[in-house]
Amino acid sequence: MRIAFKMHLHPGQAAEYRRRHDEIWPELVVLLKTTGISDYSIFLDDSTHELFGVLNIDDPAALDTLPGHPVMQHWWTYMKDIMATRDDDSPVSTPLQEVFYLP
Repeated sequence: MRIAFKMHLHPGQAAEYRRRHDEIWPELVVLLKTTGISDYSIFLDDSTHELFGVLNIDDPAALDTLPGHPVMQHWWTYMKDIMATRDDDSPVSTPLQEVFYLP
């Protein structure tokens, strides 16, 4: 299943966001892949600072397990200074509805 969502990056943080993802922690990559996530991309709209994520996942319910993993919590804490987050440091994320797909 393909899932899309949006998040908000603080103005002026695009280069830092890219740098942190260029150096993504190997243990986070392992967690995402073992959760069943593949083909994960994040796009930035420079004019609005909106991030658009798209990923494939074997079982969407598996996403519910991610917040309980220490590496995920650590990543959120690491990222909270450059993007909109909730009280638990998770990114404010809005699901997007697919309206068109050309395979």
